Amino acid sequence: MKIGICLPYMKAGLSRNDYLDWFRAIDNGPFHALSCGERVHGPTYDMRVLLAAAAVATERVEITPTLYVLPMHSATRVAKEVATLDILSGGRVNKIALGYGGRDSDYQAVDASFQGRYGRMDRQVARLRQVWAGDEVIAGAGPIGPAPTWDRQPLLLAGAMGPKSIERCARWADGLYAWSGNGESDELQRTFSMAEAAWERAGREHAPYRMGGFWYTLAEDGQRKLYDYVYEYLAIAGPEIATMMAESVHRSSADAIREALDNARAAGCEELFMVPATAELVEIEALVDILASC
Repeated sequence: MKIGICLPYMKAGLSRNDYLDWFRAIDNGPFHALSCGERVHGPTYDMRVLLAAAAVATERVEITPTLYVLPMHSATRVAKEVATLDILSGGRVNKIALGYGGRDSDYQAVDASFQGRYGRMDRQVARLRQVWAGDEVIAGAGPIGPAPTWDRQPLLLAGAMGPKSIERCARWADGLYAWSGNGESDELQRTFSMAEAAWERAGREHAPYRMGGFWYTLAEDGQRKLYDYVYEYLAIAGPEIATMMAESVHRSSADAIREALDNARAAGCEELFMVPATAELVEIEALVDILASC
């Protein structure tokens, strides 16, 4: 199972040097990839800019957006960004996670319609592939560059969990980015099983690529920091749901993280992204020691 780590994009006050330290630590570690998520409101940093910086500052790890809330954006612009990111990274953009997003306020802030996002995603994926193939979007205007360097287009992984959205994305996705906040094997396995059945019904030739993720921390007083992080992340859903989810996560010790890694392997994860609750470098340093012992 390949292990990736998400950048701390939701913490206010991080500097250029903070991110350079993270880029170096990840690239020097045993990690397969680094990722970043996308949020509009709050003190969040821009996913696309951070990943572009990471692409230039690293040499080895894959660069994986996790994820683009694609219906908030122009698909043509995203196709251009991803092709540029791949060039800047020297050909290390091999997968992209795409999601529908659940924050109406984020859509409003960027003047995008929250309604109709599911159907819009279907059309946008077709546009991504059209641009990357070098086909004209506007007749007579020529292709939209830059020309990608890859031999094949990156895998498109759907960040979907519900049966309806998984059924829909089975028509266009190459795999699934399954999320279990506490790294539980039954949650991951259930999502992957739904995807496999949906892929079969859609007549897909290949089984879906299985990527998973969970929250963790190895910082001092980690359980409190993990609770605060998850609560803040889900506060938009209301205090009851945010509290319930924050109380359900406990991957804040070496043993608890080893258990979650075992859970992901048991669920059949081919790749796993670990999402730290803090921006402290111990999240990488201590994790390296855990991975060396697994």
